[in-house]
Formats: sequence, C-alpha cells, structure tokens
Amino acid sequence: MSSDAKRALKILMLHGFTQSGPRFHDKTRALEKAIIKAFPSSSLYYPTGPLPLRPADVPGYVPGSQEGGTADCTDSFAWWRRQNGDSPIYNGMDRGLGRIAEAIQQEGPFDGVIGFSQGAAATAIVASLLEPGRKAAFEAAYQEGARKFQYPSSFINGRGQPIQPPLKFAIVYSGFAAPFELYSAFYEPKIKTPVLHFLGSLDTLVDEKRGTVLIDSCEGGEERVVTHPGGHFLPSQKTWLDAAVGFVQNCISKNHKKEDEEDENVEDMDVPF
Repeated sequence: MSSDAKRALKILMLHGFTQSGPRFHDKTRALEKAIIKAFPSSSLYYPTGPLPLRPADVPGYVPGSQEGGTADCTDSFAWWRRQNGDSPIYNGMDRGLGRIAEAIQQEGPFDGVIGFSQGAAATAIVASLLEPGRKAAFEAAYQEGARKFQYPSSFINGRGQPIQPPLKFAIVYSGFAAPFELYSAFYEPKIKTPVLHFLGSLDTLVDEKRGTVLIDSCEGGEERVVTHPGGHFLPSQKTWLDAAVGFVQNCISKNHKKEDEEDENVEDMDVPF
C-alpha cells in the first residue's frame, strides 16, 4: 500500500441506542487501535445522540434496580425514538441528524463513518445524504404526493450543496434500514458509497432479515457482508478487525487511484490558449 494511501483519516463514530459517544469509544478501542496502526495519526470522533433516555427506556431495565441514581437519569442516548405501537414515525430524527451534521461541520470533513445498531442505521443514512443527487431524489419522492421524510436542511450548506463531499467508506455493525415508506428516499436509488456490513449470526435484536434489507439497499451490498458467530455487539477479535481495516484500506486505495486518474485527465486536456 502506498504512503499516500496510508495518510491519516478522520472517521465519525456513531453509537447505538442506549449508548453515548464515550461509552461507544470504550467498546471500540480495539478497532480504533487497529485503524490507527494501519493509518497513523488518524482521528476518530464520537458524538453523542441528542435524545436522553430514561431508565425505563433501556431494554432489560428492572424498576428499583438503580443504585445511587434517579428514575429519570441515565447515561443512555439515542439518535431518534420509535413512536409507540406500529406507527411508521421515528421521533426526533431531525434532531439526531442535526447533531451528526453539527459534528461534520465542526470536525469534518470525514473520510468515513462507522456505526453500531441504531448508529449503523444512521451511518447508512449519512452516507446516502452526502451522495450527489440524493437531495433531488428526496424532492422527487416528495412531489409524488405520498407522505415522505424531507431532505434534512442541516445537511445543506449555504450554497445549497451537501455539507461535505461523499464518504469514501462506511462500516455498519448490526445495521438496519428505516423500515417504512416514509423514509424510502434514503435508499432509492441505492446507496452508492461502499458499505461493509457486519452481521452477528446470534443477533436477536437485529436479525439477518432486518440486516438484509439494508444490504439490498446498497450497491454491491451482497458482496460486502461479514458474518461473525456472535450476537448484538461489535466484534473485537483480530479476524473481524482485519476485515474492517482491510475494507478501509481497499476503499482509500481505490479513491486515491480515482483521484490520480482524474488529475492525469486534466493534465492531458488541450489548453485553449
């Protein structure tokens, strides 16, 4: 791998439902170490979702089990909340995407995004929103007359363009697609950004069926799937770290090759003076 392709990267890390930026950092230190070993001086950024959760919102909560805390205080956050019942609404999605856009504007641009569970769903959404033509796809879907989620204004800069260039890569652990027609413009047309999908064969929270919907929403998705023999977590063994780092290396190398070819094409142009 060339020294150019080993340059420092900036990566946005999106935590899962009931986590926080610092807690997700604690759970991904092995991945962070592997990435920095392959790309020295790289930086990983861990924002926290804007929606605080109560203890009762956390799966497995038992009333009266908190010691030294209150019934309304946890270190658990979300990027959005599913409305009760069968409603096809994610409450707070604008706020969640707004927090991510804020991180991009303050710390970006980012080379890639990595997310877990709800953060993985958000990762795919961010990759989609930053692609050329996605805003037009949202506008076309909205004009069809059906109720649709509109392209978030937080992802548009003062020139009417996305707030940063398209991502070079995305990695989703236990990812899923927003499962309602309301959010179809995130996935139609398919996400073009290279996305690596990690699935846990024993994952009962985000099972293979839910993960496959997101895989099918990405170009070449079925060719970029890694299944580990575990449940709903981010695997930290060397085999799975190598798979993630190898994917990033491949994406960065291809991106540099594309940039070099574009530079050569410009140099070969006839100068009209």
